[in-house]
This record gives sequence, structure tokens and C-alpha cells, in this order.
Amino acid sequence: MKDMDEEQSNSRRSFIKTGLITGAIAAGGLGIMEVASQDTSKKKGDTVKLLSPDGKIVEVDSSEINPQIPDSLISTHNVREGVPGKKFVMVIDLAKCKNAGRCKSACSKMHYLPETRSYIKINKMQDSDKASPYWMPTPCFHCDNPPCVKVCPVGATFKLTDGIVGIDNDRCIGCRFCMVACPYSARVFNWDTEYQINVVRFKEIKEHAACSTHVTGTVEKCDFCPTKAAKNELPDCVQACPNGVFYFGDENEDVVSNGDETVRLSQLLKDKSGYRFLEDLGTKPRVYYLPPVDRQFPFKDVEPGTT
Repeated sequence: MKDMDEEQSNSRRSFIKTGLITGAIAAGGLGIMEVASQDTSKKKGDTVKLLSPDGKIVEVDSSEINPQIPDSLISTHNVREGVPGKKFVMVIDLAKCKNAGRCKSACSKMHYLPETRSYIKINKMQDSDKASPYWMPTPCFHCDNPPCVKVCPVGATFKLTDGIVGIDNDRCIGCRFCMVACPYSARVFNWDTEYQINVVRFKEIKEHAACSTHVTGTVEKCDFCPTKAAKNELPDCVQACPNGVFYFGDENEDVVSNGDETVRLSQLLKDKSGYRFLEDLGTKPRVYYLPPVDRQFPFKDVEPGTT
């Protein structure tokens, strides 16, 4: 493993010279999301346009941005196919959210993130100064028409057939085009220079490599916990929520569950006026919201984890 780390580090250091990745790029993670069917060899002379740290568009030789991954670490699972027959979907009931914060802590634990980081944000919302505020959790929306996929110059972010939008952190070059393109601010940049991926997580990724890995200088986000979704299990954020805010399931089966109750997706959205956030942008998100009816009033602006 040490040799592979050194190989990835050397490749990324050579790329730093182009000025396209900021921070110390150390291969602290062991990513394996390179798909065997993809040709990673690049001819010199072919250029790719990228965003430099100072916001300028520059061109670099494509041979410098896609280091070869050892065959021993190439996943045998074609991660860009997804789970056959599935179309994963999430529903978030804003009327139930009390900012308990369990979804965030469970997400961090599942993805071996520091406690201070999470792929889920919980936003305090208020429609007007006379309306009661409410809490709005925002994961990745796994859009069916994802702008992040369209702008990635190296194919590092992709849409699976089961609805999940994945990231290949070994292919990602840290240009952050996807972060700019995402209207939901669902993506985060990994600046951590010392974070090491857990060995258990490494084994888990090899089973279903649609999960993001931790590679310094690359982009990460919510991935719908695909290792669990593939086994018909609920994501950790859904299981951890004490208020039943999150529902998850398969749109093809028209069924979602929050762990306590299992309901028909179409009926739930119809009965409770479900909607999709910023749907007018044409992104076709796979996350639905139920309106924040019967809000708490007066509003309790509490710290996460105290409710």
C-alpha cells in the first residue's frame, strides 16, 4: 500500500505544478473507483480546460491528470451501472425536523469523517419575518439531470442507473467545477492533509465502489450510502433520525420507509403535497420535501443534539 500511496502522491505533486490544485495533495486515502472498462492512457498533446485557484481558465496536458491505477485495486464491479432494477429516492418531512443533528453525526460515522464534518447540512429557514422558522436538512440531491456531471472535465463524477450520483476520487483532479455547477451546494472539498481512510471502510468500498473515498485535494459528498442501499437497507441518516424525518426507498417499487413506517411514495407525495427544491432549474432532483406544516412556535433555536 505504501508504494501505491507514493505513486499517487508523486502523480498529484506533478499536477500541482500546473497550479490547478491548492493545498498539500497527499494520497492519504486508498481509492479504487477506476472502472476497468475505461482507458486511462492519454496521449501527450491532448489538452483539457480547467479552473485555476485564481479563477482563470487554463489548459493542461491530459496525460498529467489521470494517473494509472494498479490492476490490483481496480474494482470488478462496474460502478457506473448501479443496482439493476433500482431507482433510489429520498423524502424529507420538514414538519418533523427539530434539528436533533443525529443524521449528521450518523453520516459522519458511516463515512469515517471527522466529527466536525458531514455531508448533510441542516439549515434554519424562515419564509418571512412574521412566519415561524423551520429546519431544512440538505443532502446531495442526486439529480437525474445533474449539472455537476456535465461540467466535470475528466468524468470523475457520474450518474448511475439506480439514481445515485457518484464520484471517482482517483479520477478527480480537484478543479471544483462541479462545486460551482451544483445549485444546492451539496459538495465539499477535502483539504485534509493527514486524514487516513479506515481499513474497514476500504473493504466496504471494494464491495460496492460507488461510495466516495477520501483523497486529499478532491471533492466529496453524500452518496445515499450505496453499500446499504444495494442490500435493501436504509442509509444511516434515515436510521439515526429520532423524529422520522427521512424516508428512503425505491421509486420503481413506489415504496419508502423511515424505519418506523413504510408507505407508498406516490401516495405520500400526493397526500402531503410533496415538492422538489429548485425544481424549476431542470435538475430533476431525487430528493422530495414535505412542507413544514404545524411548525414549532415559538421557535426553539437549539443546538444540534439537544432535542
